[in-house]
Amino acid sequence: MTPQPEAALDVAGRREQRRARQQELARQQLLDAAEEVFGAKGFHDTTLKEVAGLAEYSVGSVYSFFANKDDLFLSIWLRRGADFTPGIEAAVAAAADALDALHRIVDFEVGFFRAHPHFGRLYLRSAGTTVLSPEIPRSPELSGNLQRVISLQADVMARGQRERSIRPGDPWAMARVLSGLVQAFQGIDPEVVGGSSAGRMSLDELHAIVDGAFRVP
Repeated sequence: MTPQPEAALDVAGRREQRRARQQELARQQLLDAAEEVFGAKGFHDTTLKEVAGLAEYSVGSVYSFFANKDDLFLSIWLRRGADFTPGIEAAVAAAADALDALHRIVDFEVGFFRAHPHFGRLYLRSAGTTVLSPEIPRSPELSGNLQRVISLQADVMARGQRERSIRPGDPWAMARVLSGLVQAFQGIDPEVVGGSSAGRMSLDELHAIVDGAFRVP
């Protein structure tokens, strides 16, 4: 029996959907592998051959999804940023007040990097001293994500100052200090960087420091 045109189109559509799912799976596997290698070795010491080998693909497969190493590196940041920025927004939106928002931001950021430790190590390696580190790729979308996070935190600081719960000061500067505190904690968090937890700071201790730094005395 000759297939009806509608049935043939339906089969072709399902085949195309399977192909698209397989391609997306392969792309995500390559990004996972790249995140791990870049996190361990940094941008300059990582090769596409290492990434392909860890993902069990050929180097040619990497080039079928990414133009070059820079494109792959940027794609890692954009993938995580697509979850990180909305997560900060949700944490702020759920807060009862500004101080609650600060602590929710801390919990979300620590939890995010614990859930993605390879990216956490990549972020620590790349962010190093400033958010303008040379190893953070340049892109309008990524810059927008980074500025959005700082802006959200600055808005929380300003809100707390209006509520008289957060000490006076430039909200943008205070937002950067908050980011620095959380980043410093991540740099010694065994769930991100590995190693023994002996002598490390607990999350409760980090919250106490944040409270002491920003709450009105």
